[in-house]
Amino acid sequence: MIQINDVHKRYLTSRGESVWALRGISVAIPPKVNVAILGKHGSGKSTLLRLIAGIDRPTRGEILCERRVSWPIGLVTGLQPNLSGRQNTRFIARLQGFSEKEIDKKIEFVIEFCEIGELFEQPFGTYSNGMRARLNFALSVAFEFDVYLVDENLGGGTGPFLEKTRNTIKYLSEHADLIVVTHAENILKTYCEAAVWLHEGRAHWFDSASEAWQEHKKALAA
Repeated sequence: MIQINDVHKRYLTSRGESVWALRGISVAIPPKVNVAILGKHGSGKSTLLRLIAGIDRPTRGEILCERRVSWPIGLVTGLQPNLSGRQNTRFIARLQGFSEKEIDKKIEFVIEFCEIGELFEQPFGTYSNGMRARLNFALSVAFEFDVYLVDENLGGGTGPFLEKTRNTIKYLSEHADLIVVTHAENILKTYCEAAVWLHEGRAHWFDSASEAWQEHKKALAA
């Protein structure tokens, strides 16, 4: 269970003004279910995903989770721009507690999966957005988590690589839990059974992702 209790999140602008991304969100996400997070632009979907991942902290409230949760796939964050793909992979694997032998295997997996060739040895800060997304995706699926977080973009890329990412997400949806931020009905129907709809500052739980999508569409039309 991921329990979100009265979570508020405020950001300060460069002018010192307060912007509230979330105001008093409360919802319980049970295990063994793949969940979509829906809402209009600016409703706080990606913010909520970052809070669940532990990348950011609530201004008020709490998120309780005893399960291993991934960082958000599709959000390129946390990788060091001055380190190469190899060095970033090694650093993250060490943080995850792997031995040197295990780290070498993780590096081999990431190299094969992300398909960025010699760029893997170059500083991450020199990558294009597409190459950054590929490395982020490969790193996300190189480690085992109970819950995988996906933020709209299923890993970037086109053609065969895009097909690879979709097949991987499908595999993960059958062997772990997914929480997916999406604006696309086909992604919701393919991967998710239930949904959290963020609307007018509240979080609404739906056992049926299709019913949540209909409510979301009505709100957008209105």
